[in-house]
Amino acid sequence: MKSLLLALLLAAPAAADLRRSIESHLGRPYVWGAAGLKSFDCSGFVWRVFAENGVLMKRTTARKLYVSLPRTNRPAFGDLVFFNSLKHVGIVSDPAAFYHAETSKGTSFSRFDPYWRPRVCGFRSMPAPPGSRPQDAR
Repeated sequence: MKSLLLALLLAAPAAADLRRSIESHLGRPYVWGAAGLKSFDCSGFVWRVFAENGVLMKRTTARKLYVSLPRTNRPAFGDLVFFNSLKHVGIVSDPAAFYHAETSKGTSFSRFDPYWRPRVCGFRSMPAPPGSRPQDAR
């Protein structure tokens, strides 16, 4: 787990590049176990977006990502949000919304309220994009 965290912290994608990667994959169908380019599951979507931006990590489950990353109580763009007993993961857009791959819609943009907010298990920090708040301020 320490090597995963170290690998994540070595590369910090620019926010604009990260958002471009996310948006380029929106609308793709959900397929369990898929990591792109034509279809995704939730952790495959997260893995692909960050891999395209130089954050190299092992393709893993939402649960393993949750236990290997530092907690944040003030999530910002690019952080990860976890749901449903750590069975689902997405990428925070802003305090009100996130991106993810869901079974019914594929890769999409969703609001936290009203459906998703009660299902949140927690947030974890990813490497801070240049120009965003410092990692230690989280």
